[in-house]
Amino acid sequence: MVGVLDYNVGNIANVMRALECLRVHQYIIKRIQTTRDIKSCDKIILPGVGAFKTAMNNLTLYDLDSALLEFAASGKYLLGICLGMQLLFERSYEFGLYKGLGLIKGEVVYLGNTPSLHANLTQNDVSCSNFDSLTLSNDSLVSCRVDNISIKIPHVGWNKNFVTKTHKLLSNLQDGFYLYFVHSYCVACENDCVVAECEYNRRFPSVVSSDNVLGIQPHPEKSYKDGLRILYNFLLL
Repeated sequence: MVGVLDYNVGNIANVMRALECLRVHQYIIKRIQTTRDIKSCDKIILPGVGAFKTAMNNLTLYDLDSALLEFAASGKYLLGICLGMQLLFERSYEFGLYKGLGLIKGEVVYLGNTPSLHANLTQNDVSCSNFDSLTLSNDSLVSCRVDNISIKIPHVGWNKNFVTKTHKLLSNLQDGFYLYFVHSYCVACENDCVVAECEYNRRFPSVVSSDNVLGIQPHPEKSYKDGLRILYNFLLL
């Protein structure tokens, strides 16, 4: 059974529909919500849209965090999508400092170029002296200028992904495949964990892997053929 974890954060219905479209009959696709559900699964998908703090609070409230750690320790495959991928890491600097699941070493950092506690973590960070003051177009959209190039945050839309190492999750996908992104934060992690990268203001990991724990920053369920291929590959692992 493949479980899609519903913890009141995210796009559960879209992920469920995408999986059902694949018609992989050897697997039952089920929305799961409890620790007992988690224990009954062969594979789990952890979706997520929204704030890191809220997501971790929801997982902790129902002891789902501990259940996911136990599930991952068993060697079964766990796939985090978008915010779900970010939760797999040790900590996030989104509106504060918050602890993650710690299944993959690394941190969640701002995709733009505002000064931050983590500014020295990634080699591609632009010096704070290179950007102008931020301008807010609404509550969720920030436009920052780097070397006279306007960068809009959040990163929304289709973008290329560049494969950095071979992985079964990306089987039958050509380098430079497009997926759909919606995010303001990205992960900073060791190169050994990076399966694919995307470039938007900086190079950042778009697909990661640490043994049986996998993550994908874009939304495969919204990415048509290539996104469905990734979900299909996950089911076959």
